[in-house]
Amino acid sequence: MVQENNNKGNQISRRSFLTTGATAAAGFMIVPRHVLGGKGYTAPSDRLRVAGIGVGGKGESDIAEFAKGPADIVVLCDVHDSRAANSVKRFPKAKYYKDYREMLDKEHKNIDAVSVSTPDHNHAVQAMAAMQLGKHVYVQKPLTHDIYEARKLTEAAKKYKVVTQMGNQGASGDGVRQLMEWYNAGLIGDVHTVYCWTNRPVWPQGIPWPTEKAEVPKDLDWNLWLGTAPQKDYVNKLVPFNWRGWWDYGTGALGDMGCHIVEPPFRVLGLGYPTSAEASVGSVYVDEFKQGYFPDSCPPSSHVIMNFQGKSGDIKLHWMDGGIQPARPEELGPNERMGDGGNGAIFIGTKGKMMCGTYGMYPSLLPSSRNKEVNVAKTIARVPEGHYVQWVNACIAGYGKKELSAPFEIAGPLTETILMGNLAIRSYDVRKPKASGNGFDYPGRYIKLLWDGPNMKITNFEDANQFVKRNYRDGFTLGA
Repeated sequence: MVQENNNKGNQISRRSFLTTGATAAAGFMIVPRHVLGGKGYTAPSDRLRVAGIGVGGKGESDIAEFAKGPADIVVLCDVHDSRAANSVKRFPKAKYYKDYREMLDKEHKNIDAVSVSTPDHNHAVQAMAAMQLGKHVYVQKPLTHDIYEARKLTEAAKKYKVVTQMGNQGASGDGVRQLMEWYNAGLIGDVHTVYCWTNRPVWPQGIPWPTEKAEVPKDLDWNLWLGTAPQKDYVNKLVPFNWRGWWDYGTGALGDMGCHIVEPPFRVLGLGYPTSAEASVGSVYVDEFKQGYFPDSCPPSSHVIMNFQGKSGDIKLHWMDGGIQPARPEELGPNERMGDGGNGAIFIGTKGKMMCGTYGMYPSLLPSSRNKEVNVAKTIARVPEGHYVQWVNACIAGYGKKELSAPFEIAGPLTETILMGNLAIRSYDVRKPKASGNGFDYPGRYIKLLWDGPNMKITNFEDANQFVKRNYRDGFTLGA
C-alpha cells in the first residue's frame, strides 16, 4: 500500500523511507524488501491500492490497465451490477459497493487512489470526495460536466496535493509529441487556424425526451445513477450508452471526443482560455415547414468556432461533429485519408500544414512527401509505460515527484475549453419563448459570445451563464 497522503504530498517508497532512517507511523521498523521477500520481491508500499467508481465498460478497461502496473484493485463500486460483473469476476478479492459515498466512508483507510469512470454528470462530485480524503484520482474524459466543476477540481488537485490524470490517453502518445517537435522546429510557421472534427455522435441526439416510461433494470440503482441530475423517470435504452446525448447527464459529441481531438492543438499551441465562441447546429425535421430543437438533447450536429490569443497572434479553432468535415487541404492527395477517416485535426500555419487523427495518432506533415524529407530530432520525452501506468507510478512516487501527461492543471483548462463550446451550443433565452411552441429561442447561436475565462463568465449574453454551473440534486455536493 502507498502511505496515505493526508494532504502533505509526502508519499515515499519503503526503500527511501529506510534511507532517511524513518520509522512507520504505526511505530514498527520497516524491513528491507530483500529480507521480506528475496530478489524481485515488491514491497507492499511500492504498490498502489486502487478503488474503481464505475467499473463497467470503459471503467472495466481502465482498472484492467492500472493492474498491468504496480497496482492492486482492492475496491469496486458500481450502481449497475451486470455492468460490473466482468470486473467483479476479474478482481474477486475486491470489495464491492453501490454508493461511492459509503465506499469512501468505509474504505478510505484501505485505498490510496480512486478511478472515476461514471457518466459525465457525476465525475466532479465523486472525484472531489476522493481528493478531499487525500486520494489520488484518475478521471475519465471529459473531466467534468460543467466549466465550474473543472475549475474547482483543478484548484483541489493543488490544494490537496494529490496526483491526478484525465483519461485522454492520447496525451501520453508519441503522436502529439511528434507534432510538438515539428511545430517547435518551425516547420509550419505560426498556426492561425485549426480544424477539428468527429463523426460522432453514434447515439441518438436532437430528439425529444421520451414520453413513455420504461422499467428500470432490476440490477440498476436508478437513484444512485441519477446522482447530481434532476429526478426523472427512467427511459428505455438510456443506460449504458445513450445518456451521452442528453444534457442532464452527458456532454454530447464535443464533450465525448473533444478531449481526444482538441487536445493535440491545445497542447502543441499552448492554448489557454478561449476569448470568444460562436456556434451553429443542425436541426431535425418535426413536420412540414417546422424544424426541431429540443433543449434536453444535444443537437445532431454542430460547428463551433473558438478564438484564442496565441503567442504570435489570434488563433481560430473550428470544431465540427455529426459527420461535418472541413474542406480537404489542397496538399492532400485525392485518395489519401484525412485524419483517421472519421476524426482528426488539421493545423494551418504561415509556412505549411500538418494533421493527425484521434489521440494525435497518425501525425503527418502536408503534403505527405514532406514526412520522408524532414528529420527533426526527438526533443520531448516519450511515455513508454503508457498513460495508465504513468499515473500509477506517479502516485507511488508522490505528489510533484513525476511528470504526468494530463494532470488537472492541464486537463482542467482543456475541459473548460471543450465545455465552452457546449455553452455556445446551448445558449438559449428562456425569457423569449418561440411562437413554434417549443418554449426556447437560441439567440446565443447567432452572436459571438465573449468569454472572460478567469472569471468564468460570458460578458455579452447573460443567459448563457446558466450553463457554467449546475444546481445539484439534494444529497450531492461539490466539496464538504
